[in-house]
Amino acid sequence: MVRLELLSPEDREQFIKDNQEAFKYGACGEVGEIDDDFNGDEEIISRETITRCIDHGIAYRIVEDGIKVGGLIQRIDESSNKNELEILFINPKYHNKGLGQMAWKEVERLYPKTKIWITCTPYFEKRNIHFYVNKLGFKIVKFYNSHYPDPNEDEKSEEGPSEMFLFEKTANQ
Repeated sequence: MVRLELLSPEDREQFIKDNQEAFKYGACGEVGEIDDDFNGDEEIISRETITRCIDHGIAYRIVEDGIKVGGLIQRIDESSNKNELEILFINPKYHNKGLGQMAWKEVERLYPKTKIWITCTPYFEKRNIHFYVNKLGFKIVKFYNSHYPDPNEDEKSEEGPSEMFLFEKTANQ
């Protein structure tokens, strides 16, 4: 059984590292360059992004049988009940066991007043797209790119506009 435990201050650094490792695994897997020890220097999701999400959201560890198998961060807007899943990751050692789905069911149980959930993922993360659309029931509502930039993205970014899918899910569907 999967449980969600609030992120403790002592676990914050490991949470960030685990998150980066999981995203790096996913990105490398899409281009066929999975490196078991993740020695590359490139961050798929930056420390700054993860830290900002933790600081402005609610972070949980996903725990199964006492083992930390992943984590998630969400932002809850109690006035509109339009809530955001900012980050969700499962340690690659625990993929394909349904843990992400079980964690999501727990999120929905914890936030029954939610009307709409939103999240996004990079265009190359086919595994994530499959997960959100086919497993959790999200719908793709926008594709941000150079022709249709994300209005919330920093325009001064040196990397240029991100190519991201935006997903929505009406709660209890």
